[in-house]
Amino acid sequence: MEPVFDTAGLENREDFKALKIGIASPDEILRWSHGEVIKPETINYRTQRPEKDGLFSERIFGPTKDYECYCGKYRRIRYKNVVCDKCGVEVTRSAVRRDRMGHIKLATPICHIWFLKSIPSRLSLLLNTSSTKLERVIYYSAYIITDVDDNMRKQALEELDRELKTKLKIVGTKDDKVKKEINVAAGETRELLNNLKPGDILSELEYFSLARRFGSVFRAGSGAEAVREILERMDLRKEIQKIEKELAASKSGVFDAKQPRRLKMIKAMIKNNTRPEWLIITNLPVLPPDLRPMVALDGGRYATSDLNDLYRRVINRNNRLKKLLEIKAPDVIVKNEKRMLQEAVDALIDNSARFGTQQLSTQRRPLRSLADMLKGKQGRFRQNLLGKRVDYSGRSVIVVGPKLKLNECGLPKRMALELFRPFVISEVIKRGLANNIRSANRVLEQSTDEIWAILEEIIKDRYVLLNRAPTLHRLSVQAFKPILVEGLAIQIPPLVCMAFNADFDGDQMAVHLPLSEEAQREAREIMASSQNLLKPATGDLITIPTQDIVLGIYYITQLIQSHSNTPKHFLDKSDAFMAHHHGVIGLRELIKVGVAGNILETTIGRLMFNEVFYDVEHEFVNRNLNKKELSKLMDGFVERYGFEKTSEVLDRIKLLGFERATRSGITWSISDLIIPKEKPQILLDAENKVDAIYGQFRDGLLTKEERRARIISIWEKAKKEISNLVLKVLPEDNSIYQIIDSGSRGSWVQPIQMTGMKGLVQNSQGETIELPIKSSLKEGLSVLEYFISTHGARKGTTDTALKTAQAGYLTRRLVDVAQDIFVKEDDCGTKEGIEIARSAGEKFGQSFASSLFSRTSLEEIKVGRKVIVKSNEIIAKVAAEAIEKSDLASIKVRSPITCKTLYGVCGRCYGFGLGENKPVRLGEAVGVIAAQSIGEPGTQLTMRTFHTGGVAGVDITHGLPRIEEIFEARPPKGKAFLAAEDGLADKIEDRGTLRVLLVIPKKKTGSLKKTSKAAKVAEYAISSSSSFLVNLGAEIKKGDQLSDGNLDLKELMEFRGKEAVEKYIVSEVQKIYFSEGASINNKHIEVIVKQMFSRVRVKDAGDAPDFVAGEIIEKPKFLEINRELKRQSLTPAKAEQLLMGITQVALSTDSFLSAASFQDTARVLVRAAIESRIDPLRGLKENVIIGRLIPTSGLPHKITLPEETVAQNDSEVSSLAELVPTPDRAP
Repeated sequence: MEPVFDTAGLENREDFKALKIGIASPDEILRWSHGEVIKPETINYRTQRPEKDGLFSERIFGPTKDYECYCGKYRRIRYKNVVCDKCGVEVTRSAVRRDRMGHIKLATPICHIWFLKSIPSRLSLLLNTSSTKLERVIYYSAYIITDVDDNMRKQALEELDRELKTKLKIVGTKDDKVKKEINVAAGETRELLNNLKPGDILSELEYFSLARRFGSVFRAGSGAEAVREILERMDLRKEIQKIEKELAASKSGVFDAKQPRRLKMIKAMIKNNTRPEWLIITNLPVLPPDLRPMVALDGGRYATSDLNDLYRRVINRNNRLKKLLEIKAPDVIVKNEKRMLQEAVDALIDNSARFGTQQLSTQRRPLRSLADMLKGKQGRFRQNLLGKRVDYSGRSVIVVGPKLKLNECGLPKRMALELFRPFVISEVIKRGLANNIRSANRVLEQSTDEIWAILEEIIKDRYVLLNRAPTLHRLSVQAFKPILVEGLAIQIPPLVCMAFNADFDGDQMAVHLPLSEEAQREAREIMASSQNLLKPATGDLITIPTQDIVLGIYYITQLIQSHSNTPKHFLDKSDAFMAHHHGVIGLRELIKVGVAGNILETTIGRLMFNEVFYDVEHEFVNRNLNKKELSKLMDGFVERYGFEKTSEVLDRIKLLGFERATRSGITWSISDLIIPKEKPQILLDAENKVDAIYGQFRDGLLTKEERRARIISIWEKAKKEISNLVLKVLPEDNSIYQIIDSGSRGSWVQPIQMTGMKGLVQNSQGETIELPIKSSLKEGLSVLEYFISTHGARKGTTDTALKTAQAGYLTRRLVDVAQDIFVKEDDCGTKEGIEIARSAGEKFGQSFASSLFSRTSLEEIKVGRKVIVKSNEIIAKVAAEAIEKSDLASIKVRSPITCKTLYGVCGRCYGFGLGENKPVRLGEAVGVIAAQSIGEPGTQLTMRTFHTGGVAGVDITHGLPRIEEIFEARPPKGKAFLAAEDGLADKIEDRGTLRVLLVIPKKKTGSLKKTSKAAKVAEYAISSSSSFLVNLGAEIKKGDQLSDGNLDLKELMEFRGKEAVEKYIVSEVQKIYFSEGASINNKHIEVIVKQMFSRVRVKDAGDAPDFVAGEIIEKPKFLEINRELKRQSLTPAKAEQLLMGITQVALSTDSFLSAASFQDTARVLVRAAIESRIDPLRGLKENVIIGRLIPTSGLPHKITLPEETVAQNDSEVSSLAELVPTPDRAP
């Protein structure tokens, strides 16, 4: 494959808009090469210098020392570009050894394994033959016909006829059976001769028997040489005519599914002037030596790249083959050597492609070939191009910095000095403390007071980035102002812990320093933690106070009734504070005080709390605040006053909460845990009931399942009774009660287990064990109880570990599928949208207001007679709440799904960016935000597949596997039946382990007659443990769900159409996340759904030159080309809408860089090279790979969006007007 671009020819690396990949011709490989590698030697172990004409040759690849030739005749820069007449080495920089390639001239053509073995095999597609047969030809165990002489064939047929006559004469009229056999044999041979054509593959047996009789009629060969001969003669234009003729002839009938693919491939090869014989290698390129280095180790040994071993084998075998050909060795020996050379080149290109023939190192380890260096997590794409190690970074353990403001972090002094070293050195030299960098470094080592003063000054206005792995969403990287601290740990403000998902049990964080002024400005204005108070997934405040802070605020806002019923009166706050200071009144005692001209009944604690709002006009908060109330209060505050004021107020709340929690003296003590007195009696009653059930079971009155279910029910009831008692025995002034009631830590489950009973536990299969743990943790568990409790505990731990990896992989796929979705324009002008019904969100606990907030209304919204939202206006929180209070049942809003912007979405269809609660910025990478919002809570989802029991019980998938099932559009486990046509539910029959629903179909006239004999009854069979959802006698519409279970998306699409599938995906995903206590805004799911519907299959290419019927393409590209065809008054193409899983969408993108760095690297690159694809560099990944800034919005003046054509109005692309409706698609 040709190098992606030649940097030497480009003055500026930014000077290109797209990248093209293609197949290199043998001449091109020679043009890249600086010489032929003849010897397999690498370096001379005596002199430690590269061998001449070997794999590290200085003559071919350039000098190992800057400006010095091999023999030392020319040294220093003055001889630059001189070629030494003695050793032939050019005097230049040694860095050229990273760029200069060599080549190996192969003694026989060799097939490129990627074109042979990748699926589908490109060579077999081109030759229109079976890939397994072709493989046998390449490896010399079959023959391919290269040429057929028609004249000789004619003679052979005449000879055959003469031979037949002679044989029949000899037999005479005696034996009809023999005559018949002779005729049949002659007929077969004649047919074989007539059908012989170049490209036919013969087994060794067939070849030898044919060659013996008709050797003059045809020529056949084996190996890549014979295949190359056929490819050289191939006329691609004639092949296209042949295929088109075949497809036209079989329009009504069935045609070979390979032909459209073949047509597409050959068309691409003609368009890009790619010759078919280039798929066979004659000149093998050799990688520059500095990319496959040899490193000297101690003791005279060397560590070398596996590639050198692989190249050495190729050169050895190639040289041996040359010799054998020179001495005209027997054909058997030459063939064997050719096969071995083919295998050596295969191993060099892709050592894992042919199973069982891998080349191994001396340690019996498979060698790492060129393909292995590209693919996988450790490959070039993912290891070096998508993620790079950076300097100006450090990492350390984190500790809490309770006094730090929200946008500050504590940076250890030594670490800061190392991070800012160049800046400090510059300042040291500027101040005259040192004359040069070396002496400045020495000054730094001494760490004098002046150095720390300089460092303090330098970091004053700078920001650093902190990142905690795993980086699950945008808020895992934030910018902070560094404050120098003693010690070795990084300090972070407590309120950012939730965003980072950090705790202080040994977590580590990485710190990075943005260097340029633009980077510092972005850090300050976009990434600073005081600018990232909201969670992009939901738009809720993420820096809400938790734990100690909540406890402190809860404590001081509590009201404790004093002994005297009359509250003390105070003129104003200062009087009240003075009285409290002198011990006249308690912190939580009821008082009356003058506040803002009114006399309020409140407490000193509440007055203290309201002091945090001293610089804003905020209503007096006069209630006890627990975590929920505090969150609600701050949510409203950020809406009203913005980020800056909110972060200041949060800092004050934090300090007040910490101080008051400390002073409250609330602790968690074992003596605070009170065991209810009634517990023994409840347990005794439960045990008696269980004994009675066991008695019934022994008497055969109950089955095993019934016994188990009843016992579990008894113990659950007993635990519930004990739980209620635990809550009653804890007084309200009990520390534990206050900690839990405030919402600062834990829940009632923990005290119930500590003082009530642990209850029923699960075994390692996730089934409930009948035997309960009757003891509480305070009483202590018995040996048996302890033992049975370990199973569930271990299962929980292992599940979490497995889940993390699976959730990470889901996020990766989501990011990959949506990484090229940006906000491309302000308004696409669409008149389409989706309907948000009040009832839809309530199913999974989402309020109508939160469903509507941040969306753009498609029409005017009136509450009563008052217009509260205009058409095309974004619905703010206040308006959303007003709509919720009204009696409006549904609202039509714009959505990313119905957006008409090509290659992205528009700002209006997206609405507010939830991270800021403002209209989304132009250039915002909403696709990545959507993927992170769905992936980040993924670890909270369960991994369980519930088994409903019974002989033929169905598995219903929940949690993470179900999310995966939906986004990959797979047929679900426990699939529900959909009605294939309209009809009437007639009856349900039990047939053994199955239940069958009989449906009488509706006649064409629309009538339903039960008596009609002609109507064929439709049957739907489910397992006896499942149930039907229809009432007998009810009318059924096509696409109605008939049984319980999950729907197959592709089936739903067929019966109900695209809109029904979109709705179903959004509601299913929301249902799963809500059941696990996670919330996501619908628009994120809609962005992914948009991508699932972003591919179409061409039905009729029309006048589009690049389309082939049957191929799958991106919908925006299809619409763009159709618009151009209409403009030129040509016939537009027609296509059908597809629904694809996210992995398939990611792999079928136009960007080969994005797809190759995702998965199936070899397959993606082969397809791209054969079709000479152009990567438009639209997404994030492509630009990261080529080392450019990503095309998203940074600061407002810094937007760099690719020039994209965008649909201007609905008439151009209204709901894919060119799409052919699928056969049964709903209107």
